[in-house]
Amino acid sequence: MGRPVTLFTGQWTDLEFDSVCHRASSFGYDGVEIACWGDHLDVRRAVGEADYCANRWEILKKYGLTCFAMSNHLVGQAVCDRIDQRHKSILPPHVWGDGSEEGVRGRAAQEMKDTARAAAKMGLKVVNGFVGSSIWHLIYSFPPVHPVTIDEGFRDFARRWIPILDVFEEAGVRFGLEVHPTEIAFDICTASRALEAIGGHESFGFNFDPSHLAYQGVDYLEFIRTFADRIFHVHIKDVSWSERSQRSGVFGGYLPFGHQDRFWDFRTPGRGRVQFEEIIRSLNQIRYQGPLSVEWEDPGMDRDQGAKEAAAFVRRIDFKPAARPFDAAFQRE
Repeated sequence: MGRPVTLFTGQWTDLEFDSVCHRASSFGYDGVEIACWGDHLDVRRAVGEADYCANRWEILKKYGLTCFAMSNHLVGQAVCDRIDQRHKSILPPHVWGDGSEEGVRGRAAQEMKDTARAAAKMGLKVVNGFVGSSIWHLIYSFPPVHPVTIDEGFRDFARRWIPILDVFEEAGVRFGLEVHPTEIAFDICTASRALEAIGGHESFGFNFDPSHLAYQGVDYLEFIRTFADRIFHVHIKDVSWSERSQRSGVFGGYLPFGHQDRFWDFRTPGRGRVQFEEIIRSLNQIRYQGPLSVEWEDPGMDRDQGAKEAAAFVRRIDFKPAARPFDAAFQRE
């Protein structure tokens, strides 16, 4: 039996949770990674209502599913971000409030603390998500950016997230940052720096997603090796990029996903360029036994077909680590 194969519900929040669970089961998944938006999981209700979490589990069990993690990317993004009107479209009204920058950040931080408490009530040990960044807009250093400004961005991350992570620790839940452009950590260098900024807080680690590293040219296998003890959860998501010159580059040219002139785009697992067999081998080396969670995103493919195909693909590529050396029969004591 391989690792559990789950479906992240974030791309399905236009549907009710019951409907998504029915589909996930029919596609062949063992469980779901629940998104904390749409109808899927309401953080305030999970914390405040006695039977809300039990109801989520009843729906899961109805379809023979389990759950290992929940994710609150959208609210987490607002904790450190420079807030503008884009955030209004992704945040719950009670977090957006009057839209004042510091007010939004403060309410988002409180919601993330409650997310840790909600996860504990659900009996879950991992929450995945984003943290935002006050310095992402400075990614290209012109006009020149003084190193002190970048230092302050990491200090800002630490000031805002250490109190949240302390609540995670109290709740017995860990937070997995999905290393990703627009976050304080978007490659190996910045992930190391983020860990250093928070003093290696034990409740902070990573939701490993190779797709966000691969098209940047970051060694995603090295990421696994570097943060072996901090890989709390794994996303299976694929990406493809051009082998020839394109009209746009890594930054995307302001083009929407799926545009013919994009240099890179997400793909259904197995249809892109991520080397998943090498990822499985690396995960075996660090003894990761958590779920392999499909985050399905493919602008050129029907999502039902893609999600069903992805479940079968993950089962095909996964394998157990060796229990003994292959040449053990020839070894003498």
